[in-house]
Amino acid sequence: MADAFPDSLAEGRDLDELAVATIRALAIDAVQKANSGHPGMPLGAAPMAHVLWTRHLKSDPANPAWPDRDRFVLSAGHGSALLYALLHLAGFDLGIEELEAFRQWGSRTPGHPEHGLTPGVETTTGPLGAGFSNAVGMAIAEAFLGATFNRGDYRLVDHRTYVMVGDGDLMEGVSSEAASLAGHLGLDKLICLYDDNQISIEGGTHLAFTEDVGLRFEAYGWQVLTVADGNDLDAIDEALKAARIETTRPSLIKVRTMIGYGSPAKVGSADAHGAPLGVDETRATKEALGWPGDLHFAVPERVRKRYAEVVAGGAEARARWQEILSGYRAAHPDLAGRWEAALEGRLPAGWKAGLPRFTPGEKIATRAASGKVLNALANRMPTLVGGSADLAPSNNTYLVGLGDFQTGERTGRNLRFGVREHAMGGVLNGMALHGGLFVFGGTFFVFTDYMRPAIRLAALMHLPVVYVLTHDSVALGEDGPTHQPVEHLASLRAMPGLVVIRPSDAAETVVAWEVALRRRKGPTLLVLSRQSLPVLDRDGLASAEELRKGGYILSDPGDGLPDVILLATGSEVSIALEASAALAGRGVAARVVALPSWELFEAQTAAYREEVLPPEIKARIAIEAGSTFGWERYVGSEGAVIGIDRFGASAPADVLYKKLGLTSERVVKKAMEKIG
Repeated sequence: MADAFPDSLAEGRDLDELAVATIRALAIDAVQKANSGHPGMPLGAAPMAHVLWTRHLKSDPANPAWPDRDRFVLSAGHGSALLYALLHLAGFDLGIEELEAFRQWGSRTPGHPEHGLTPGVETTTGPLGAGFSNAVGMAIAEAFLGATFNRGDYRLVDHRTYVMVGDGDLMEGVSSEAASLAGHLGLDKLICLYDDNQISIEGGTHLAFTEDVGLRFEAYGWQVLTVADGNDLDAIDEALKAARIETTRPSLIKVRTMIGYGSPAKVGSADAHGAPLGVDETRATKEALGWPGDLHFAVPERVRKRYAEVVAGGAEARARWQEILSGYRAAHPDLAGRWEAALEGRLPAGWKAGLPRFTPGEKIATRAASGKVLNALANRMPTLVGGSADLAPSNNTYLVGLGDFQTGERTGRNLRFGVREHAMGGVLNGMALHGGLFVFGGTFFVFTDYMRPAIRLAALMHLPVVYVLTHDSVALGEDGPTHQPVEHLASLRAMPGLVVIRPSDAAETVVAWEVALRRRKGPTLLVLSRQSLPVLDRDGLASAEELRKGGYILSDPGDGLPDVILLATGSEVSIALEASAALAGRGVAARVVALPSWELFEAQTAAYREEVLPPEIKARIAIEAGSTFGWERYVGSEGAVIGIDRFGASAPADVLYKKLGLTSERVVKKAMEKIG
């Protein structure tokens, strides 16, 4: 039970000082009760957080999803107790009992903030640097949507993105990638508060992090401001004001703080970072902060009233915005309709009209087919925005005639991410979190290794991000094993919430894009070929529309059960069809099953899956130009997998397929062995 704070102890005390002490006390109470957590960062950063939330941040807890709210990202997610204390005080639906249940099963106060679980949490953070890159994406989304929809005095989109980072965030490479991009783009509504406490888990930053962060950010093109004393509320306020009036650059505010501030034994020490202070030290810390040591989860009434004023100000700001929206609807009804559809993630009417059709027998790489599909979609989807990690000509992701998003040109639909795969993934997540956009990003499939942490967070947050991943196998050829994915399909299929689609031809690629854009509750990977593949003649074969089911019977030898089932994805589907024809010449009935997406297939009914893969047919051969790991779920103990369980080599694609055994002849031989 939360304790009541005696009014007599709050009277006469500076209100801001009292509020900061309240935040600190709530945070360390939560950590101590859980006997787990990170008290040091909340104790040091509470003053800057209080100033931001009470004097600058625009939000309305009655409507946490208000489109024009300011975004606050706690990139240093281990300091979650700080954020939960703020959310509680600021009137979000997070009762004191949730702070008391910090880090416990079923609570809305997990160890690191989780988007979609806790009201007011804008993104899931914890992996350091991730929140910083998300914030860059949010600022990009704000700039694009503002330029696209704002008209005259009707400024539907006019807010800022604030992100709080620590030393660890700025050590991670993703923050460097994202900061460089943000500076290049001149994202002036992005403001970063740097909790410069010069401590990491192992000790002082002198051990490994002695660079001049300010000079680095100036080199990136940021405005850099410094607050020498993290407890100087007015200095923090002035720095935030200076950042808000900057119109050409993002801003970094270095705030020199002390980790574990107030703790007699642990202030300034790495010991304050990631463990409870202890019962006695928690009491001593509270007393050092002028707080009764025996009160737990207490909030003075004066502090509640101060934050109630903040809540009222946010409600007034949203009411003014609603008036702007009403006028906008009257003055620009068509734009208003597009705006509302974009916010709701609705696909516009006629979005599929004009999608390309491909001629059976023609040869076209699925990456090239994807590019044609993407451009057709972009012409009918005004908020479809994305780019590539410096590989647009190879990924076929460039939106022709739709311009680049740059400083001075905020309506461009093409994002130039540069060679920054990890930042691209984090930025895409931020754009998706912001709302109002359909987002995609492209690179070579092998380079998902660089952006995997961002893909994982997209899956964890159920974000509708589309990844266009080309050069999907050893068939990319002469560039060799450094660029040839082998284990990637297996590893990404293991990720919960992610849908992986590897289409077999151009027709399936069209359907794969439709599936990806309709998915609004999770990310989708489109795994596409570099080499040309034949467009399957669907006369006598199942329709490409069957891709929606993840797996389907592409061809069947007759009305009865087959002698053997051949399963394949992507470019190997054509190999399976060749093998099926050869087996028919030997009197063997071979069913070919296209299995472009395991996840979509597993979402079908058991009856459907057994119809495609009858349990009584034990002779099964899977063919895929990647690791064989995982295929046992479909071929069983008596089946076989023809794949690649080694790294590739530098050679032409057709040579590699022969040398590595990805041939119809090998499939036929293996099938004959299995049917005896």
